[in-house]
Amino acid sequence: MSKLPKEHKFIDLSDYGRPAAKLIANALKNTSFTPIHVTIGFIISGLLAVYCILENYYWLAAFFLIFKSILDAADGELARVKNTPSYSGRYLDSVADFLLNVLFFATICYVTESSVWVCFLAFLGLQLQGTLYNYYYVILRNKLNGDKTSRVFENKTPKAFVGEKQQHVNVLFAMYKFLYTGFDKTIYLLDRSASSGGFLPKWLMTSVSILGLGFQLLVIAVLLVLGLKEFILPFFLAYTLFIFLFIGIRRTFY
Repeated sequence: MSKLPKEHKFIDLSDYGRPAAKLIANALKNTSFTPIHVTIGFIISGLLAVYCILENYYWLAAFFLIFKSILDAADGELARVKNTPSYSGRYLDSVADFLLNVLFFATICYVTESSVWVCFLAFLGLQLQGTLYNYYYVILRNKLNGDKTSRVFENKTPKAFVGEKQQHVNVLFAMYKFLYTGFDKTIYLLDRSASSGGFLPKWLMTSVSILGLGFQLLVIAVLLVLGLKEFILPFFLAYTLFIFLFIGIRRTFY
């Protein structure tokens, strides 16, 4: 199942890895590899990126950050081509993203000898940016009857799909709620009427996609290879201002 009907698809700048992800998913379609295996792969890629940052191998770090983004898309693609949607995979993906983001920023803080408070605030900004993008995207998908493994409001433990265990869904959902509830509630409070508003135009969704995790990791990769690692944390602090810009546009016009 596609995330959006064809006529409503927009250019997602955070999803640059999708073509490669589709190739990987199609290559694994008739194998024993599952989406969970691919998710484990992107966790390994993220950890390798952390190691490379610590060792000052910035080109390799950039490669593994981008490869992580590709695999992050490939697990969902594999679930679609195998027609095996799962809440376990959906929540494992999100929990892994969160924990890897913590490691990325903590590592950058360490190698640049930055303030822990700057790191903390930059991390909060990073998560809120991604949350706004996901909030608008999931609202659009739900309105258009697209892929619904993600929901606008994650308040109740979902019923497991056929082929997955409810216990796994329960545990991973609890972890997801613990890590993401504060960010979800913050964005909802900032734009609580978004779900009842009109359809967001393609140009706005494309613009908001610069807040998606894939684009964020691309920015980190570029700054690393340019030798500008000291600017990564301040960049994401300033980047948070886009949240208020996009919410202002949405609330004023849509």
